[in-house]
Amino acid sequence: MIDACRRALAEISAAEWVAVVFAFAYVLLAIRQNAWCWVTSIVSSAIFLALFARAGLVMQAWLQVFYMAMACYGWWAWRRGAEQGGELPVSRWPLGRHVAAITVVAVVSLFNGWWVGRSAAHGIVPYVDASTAWVSVYATWLVARKVLENWLYWIAADLVAAALYWSQGLLATAVLFVAYAVLAVRGYLQWREDLRRHGTAPPGGALA
Repeated sequence: MIDACRRALAEISAAEWVAVVFAFAYVLLAIRQNAWCWVTSIVSSAIFLALFARAGLVMQAWLQVFYMAMACYGWWAWRRGAEQGGELPVSRWPLGRHVAAITVVAVVSLFNGWWVGRSAAHGIVPYVDASTAWVSVYATWLVARKVLENWLYWIAADLVAAALYWSQGLLATAVLFVAYAVLAVRGYLQWREDLRRHGTAPPGGALA
């Protein structure tokens, strides 16, 4: 078992390790609400774009393009708040808005998974690929807007993505996403405390 783990680690490319380090830095900085998280996101996403494309994970590759675009928006949104004399505050969205978003994500993921896998018998992989990608799209938008519930979506998406990456031989990335899920718990608790400390009111009711 130990020898197998050593061989697996030896097969991990330098590019994947670099991407993992920058991706890990992104989460740590995001938890601290540091705008530089978006810069590390661009670096890691650019590398993961090449890695996922090579592994045949179509939606995960396109997701990195979205991440880079959202990183530019997130940098602007967070820095704009600072330039106006304060930070963009942590907020919450009402349950109804999340239910509507989840419904849309589920429908789009099913269609997207069918579309990606229709040319070959890939089993469930295209659907897992699509669903994790679209949940991540939604969660990334919530991060950019500093919506607390983003961390709950990341916990679920990261654990599913970890299994997906492991199945495709991206071992360091799989371990990273398990760590992501753990950090997402910390992020949720820290952002919730910040929300309570500053007394930001949820718009029309929110998740508990």
